[in-house]
Amino acid sequence: MAETKELIIKLFKKLGLGEVSAPIENVSGGFMHRMYKVTVDGGRTFAVKHLNPEIMKRPGVFENYARAEKIEGILEQAEIPIVPALCLDGKKMQELDGNYFYIFDWHNATLTDWDNITDEQCFLAGNTLGRIHSIVFDLEEVGAEKSTPELSPIDWKTYADQAIKSKSEIAGLLQQNLELLDYAQNQLNNSRQLLPEITCISDEDMDPKNVMWKKEKPLVIDLECLDYGNPASHALQLALQWSGITTCNLKLNLLKSFFAGYHKAYDNGFHDYAKIFGLAYTWIEWLEYNIQRALGTCTDEAERQMGIEQVLQTINRIKYLREMEDDIKAGINDS
Repeated sequence: MAETKELIIKLFKKLGLGEVSAPIENVSGGFMHRMYKVTVDGGRTFAVKHLNPEIMKRPGVFENYARAEKIEGILEQAEIPIVPALCLDGKKMQELDGNYFYIFDWHNATLTDWDNITDEQCFLAGNTLGRIHSIVFDLEEVGAEKSTPELSPIDWKTYADQAIKSKSEIAGLLQQNLELLDYAQNQLNNSRQLLPEITCISDEDMDPKNVMWKKEKPLVIDLECLDYGNPASHALQLALQWSGITTCNLKLNLLKSFFAGYHKAYDNGFHDYAKIFGLAYTWIEWLEYNIQRALGTCTDEAERQMGIEQVLQTINRIKYLREMEDDIKAGINDS
C-alpha cells in the first residue's frame, strides 16, 4: 500500500492537481479495488480508486470500462444522482507505471448502514434504479446488443478438488456444500431462461455499499459496472440486497418499499418476480471469483484472506436464500 500511495502522489503531480498536503488515508470500500482519501494544498479533497491489477489483466476489461464511462455520461445528462469520475487530461481512467486509477471529488456523505436501512432509503434506491432503467436509448446507436441469458457453467467439484489438493482453508466448506451450489446454479440458469426480452441501461452493482446519503438523498458511487442488461433481473437482485439478503436478515417491508419506488419511476409490465426467483442465486458468481482469490489468484496475501472471508460469507448467504426461498417468493408476490 505504501507503494500505491507513492504512485498517487506522483500521479497528482503529473495531473497538476497539487501537492498532497496530508497523509493519504485508506478508505473502506468495495471488495475488489482499493480506495484512498487524498487532500492537496488549498484543502481540496479527492477520493482515489486504485483498480485491482489482477482485474486489469482480464480480456476485454478496457472495453468494459470504456462502455461504463460512456454510460456514466448518459446518467449525468439524465440528472441521475451519481458521483462520476473526474475527466483529467481528456480521460477518466488514469494510468501510471502500469497501474490504473479513477479520481473523484470527495463528498461529505454517509454510507448506508446495512443494519438500519429504512423504508424511505429503500424507496429512494428503488426509484433511482427505476430512473436508470427508464432512460430511452437506441441499441444500435450505442453499440449495445439485445439482452440474452448467459448461463452459468461453474464446475463446483473441480474447485473443491483443487482446494483439497492445495490444502486450502475453504476445502471442507466447498465439499460440504456441493449439492447446495449445484441446486443454486440450476435455479439461476432456469430463471435466466425465463427472463422477458427487455434491454436497458443498468447498474447491477447499485447495492447498499455503493450508495451514499447526503442530506437524506442518495448518491450512487462505484459505477464501473454500468452496462446494458435485463431490468427484471437487476431489479429483483437489488431489491433483495436492499431488503437484507446480504446480511441474512431480510425484511419484507423493505422489499415492498424498494419495488414501490422502482415502479413509480419505471414499469415495463413485468411483475412475476417470484417466477424468476432463481436469479437471487447470482451470488454463486461472486462466490466463484472469491474461490479463485482464496486459491491464490490474487495480488497479495491480504486479498487472498479477503477471498477466504467472502467465500464463507457468500455460502452462508446462499444457505439463507435456500432456507427463506418460499417466504421470499410470497413476499415478492405481495410487492
